[in-house]
Amino acid sequence: MQSLEQRHISLDAMRGFAVMGILAMNIIGFAMPEWAYVTPAAYGTDTLADKIAWAFSFIFIDGKMRGLFSLLFGASMMLIIDRAAANGESAAQVHFRRMAWLALFGLAHYFFIWFGDILFLYAIIGMIAFLFRNWSPERLIKIALIIFALGLALWGLQFGALQVFQYFATSADASADMARAFRELMASADLAFNIAPDLALHRGSYVAIVMDKFDEWSTPFILVVQSIGETLPLMMLGMAMQKSGFMTGNWDSADYRRWAKRMVPLGLLLTAGLAVWMAAVDFDRITALAVFYFWGGIPRLMLTIGYAALLIMLIGHYHNHPMLLRVAAAGRAAFSNYLGTSIIMTTIFYGYGLGLFGDVGRAGLWLFVLGAWAVMLLWSKPWLMQYHYGPLEWLWRSLARGKVQLMRR
Repeated sequence: MQSLEQRHISLDAMRGFAVMGILAMNIIGFAMPEWAYVTPAAYGTDTLADKIAWAFSFIFIDGKMRGLFSLLFGASMMLIIDRAAANGESAAQVHFRRMAWLALFGLAHYFFIWFGDILFLYAIIGMIAFLFRNWSPERLIKIALIIFALGLALWGLQFGALQVFQYFATSADASADMARAFRELMASADLAFNIAPDLALHRGSYVAIVMDKFDEWSTPFILVVQSIGETLPLMMLGMAMQKSGFMTGNWDSADYRRWAKRMVPLGLLLTAGLAVWMAAVDFDRITALAVFYFWGGIPRLMLTIGYAALLIMLIGHYHNHPMLLRVAAAGRAAFSNYLGTSIIMTTIFYGYGLGLFGDVGRAGLWLFVLGAWAVMLLWSKPWLMQYHYGPLEWLWRSLARGKVQLMRR
């Protein structure tokens, strides 16, 4: 189903669900020290309700919404490339202008708003993914899975070796030198819980927070290197799904049900198993890192694909429902909603705003998430009834096109 602007409601609504779901995980980064995202042992799991909130987010949301967003980015990229070609424009010029401006937005987001930016990552990976635009769906899927497997293997070598080292260094018959080396490793800057400095920084002034990020100026570039093995394959899968008609709801319902049944139950079971494992070792930081980067990779991929199939079925069934139309509107304004929540949440939690950083538990943070979801759903649809684009979508499009775009309907 397409609107007058040739938009597929399946893409818009999935993007709406994704941007809302991403906030449910990003809220930890907004409100707590960075280590809290990796392991609940670091911070914010004081009550049973907090533990339940962590388990729910870990099993059902963590990484899956970001994965869905990556699929959608690849699918939307193909739509824009195809549209540019149909209009007689240079697809390369249109694409790389969009990505260049997105990269600049991402850097501004990182340095001046929030350290957890993914826009720069998407822009750089999007430039690479463009090289594969003419590949068949079959080839895109095959190469994407190979890249994903290679990336996962590299993480496995790193964190598998770390887990083996931990096992032998903490055993009863470990040598004194090995035990000492392990203690030094755990006390190193990369593995120590640096909670106090994080709390002090984000409870402080805006200038101090910005200057700290300039000191860590290489972080967005490091993230590209760390994430390319997962983000690029997901974008390529999204491109393949768009080419094959999967993303636009053109497959038979039985096909979507089959993929959902293949991916979701087993993906949830494996993820729940990882949650039990982490709890059994008291959320040990090495285990948590290994799960985050390696062991959770395949279940995340399964659930990302399974969720996409489930959402397309849901959207196909309820495509005229008022609430679904509001979710789709939030997806059409996903750029504005993504950056808008960063501005709002950092203002609420950081020291230059309400200063709630570190003061709200994981369960309590859901109140802020639900409030932000309500705002997204309330403003996006009325705005888009009056205007062609969300405010930041309009700015991005105008800059990428090199001329002011028509805003009001």
